[in-house]
Amino acid sequence: MKVKQTKQKNSMSKSALRRQREKELRYQTILDAAARLFAENGYHQTSVEQIADEAEVSTGAVYFYFKNKADVLIRLIEDIGLYLRKRVGEEFIKHGSTIEGFKEAGLVYFREFCIKHPEKVALIFRESAGQGPEVEAVRKKIFDKLTADIKGALVRITEKKGLVLKDDTSIEVIAVSIIGIYERVVYHYQLSQNPPEDIMTIGEDAVSFLIGGVEKLLDQHNK
Repeated sequence: MKVKQTKQKNSMSKSALRRQREKELRYQTILDAAARLFAENGYHQTSVEQIADEAEVSTGAVYFYFKNKADVLIRLIEDIGLYLRKRVGEEFIKHGSTIEGFKEAGLVYFREFCIKHPEKVALIFRESAGQGPEVEAVRKKIFDKLTADIKGALVRITEKKGLVLKDDTSIEVIAVSIIGIYERVVYHYQLSQNPPEDIMTIGEDAVSFLIGGVEKLLDQHNK
């Protein structure tokens, strides 16, 4: 797909390339404006007209790129989910797909995602919840992928330790629990306006608790 897109761009005239860049910039400008408004004022309190005004485009321009306001939210949380999965996964691999890498990936979640991007936290955990079946389906898909990522990481750790699991039920339970704990910790503390230093301390405690559970599980399979 990327090769095809590159070939298409190479065959385009300079004026066509300029128009393409302008369209991409306008699309991103609208998304950025919507993210700010949804995070600050709430999804329901934000209208398409307000998004257009914030992005300095016409209302028609918003509808050119998006079907409706829900579609804007969906694109935003899809981007957030992709960013989160990529960054956490990179940290895990950076540390050799080990239990230490699992710990560092958890800390990155709090240090780089929660503290540096509070608007993304608000969007994916608060504003996207309960916003109709279409948004909820996308939201569920994102969390299912995050859970699968964690499950896959735990499987890699067990394989590196030479352990053979009788079944993967316990791994799946741990993965689901980790997602649930991370979500609730952030929702309870960060969205309640706790300062960043408190969030990091709370995050370290949560990660330590979860790592203890993972190590206990691995010890059981090592007996």
